[in-house]
Amino acid sequence: QANASNLKNFLSAVRLAHQGTDTGALPLSALVPAKTSEVEKPKTKMIITSRRDYPLTKNFPYSLEHLQASYCKLARIDTRVLCLKKLRKLDLSHNHIKQLPATIGDLTCLQELNLHDNHLESFSGALCNSTLRKSLQFLDLSQNKIKALPIQFCQLRELVNLKLDDNELIRLPFKVGQLDHLRFLSAARNKLPFLPSDFRKLRLENLDLFGNPFEQPNPLVPNIQLKIPLTLLECAARATVNYRIPYGCHLLPSHLCEDLEVAKTCQCGSACLSSFIQITVTMNLHHVAHTVVLVDNMGGTEAPVICYFCSLDCYSQFLDRCLQSKS
Repeated sequence: QANASNLKNFLSAVRLAHQGTDTGALPLSALVPAKTSEVEKPKTKMIITSRRDYPLTKNFPYSLEHLQASYCKLARIDTRVLCLKKLRKLDLSHNHIKQLPATIGDLTCLQELNLHDNHLESFSGALCNSTLRKSLQFLDLSQNKIKALPIQFCQLRELVNLKLDDNELIRLPFKVGQLDHLRFLSAARNKLPFLPSDFRKLRLENLDLFGNPFEQPNPLVPNIQLKIPLTLLECAARATVNYRIPYGCHLLPSHLCEDLEVAKTCQCGSACLSSFIQITVTMNLHHVAHTVVLVDNMGGTEAPVICYFCSLDCYSQFLDRCLQSKS
């Protein structure tokens, strides 16, 4: 927004100086500081709410910290967006996005990601292992077509607010209890039959699980997967987890490492892998959340949660406690 004539004079002086003209003969004027109103500040926020306004030939300002591009009929995330390294908030809601590129994990400052109302069918495990682990606090995946989240999802340890409503989820992440910063969780209107055992570890402000087809718990009808005697693999795996023996892909085959990552925990505190007894029991959701949205139209705030037992002894002790509490 500088004065055009002053700019022309300056360019003319540069040209003459380049040609060897004596400095005294150059048409230079006294320098006048630019007024504040004449200096354009870096743009940090841009909101686009229609396809018509979406920039096709012009780049996004690299200084952007907040970008909203909703109702733009985007089928994929624009590669120009992935170059905005200062982005803290990215809102791509109400589009047609089917897949997330792994490079979205390169947005090292990203704190809020809104993908509400798209066509997503999955959330990549690679994203969960990216720099988003240290930055992402708000994630909205509601109104998509996601059936399950990867094991690695719980690596997003900084998450405070997670929205999963109106998907096709048949289960929540196995290690959801690792999300120790999570305070707001909504997974209403999905296809959840029960909650993972790790769900008990959550400490939430607000929880919404309305409209899921939760099964009726029945502790007396167990799913028995016990192998007696235990295999050598099961014994070794249990010892590795129970005694916190370090392991990794440099020591063990990758599939064994993955199995150890999803080791189940018995009520006695011991680990079990492929040999266990599984049941579902009723849990009052107020045990994990201060405010609970009703689970159904009947006013319920209870849901079935999975329990695991490493042996017949542990299962028998659990049944004894249940019978004593009812008598």
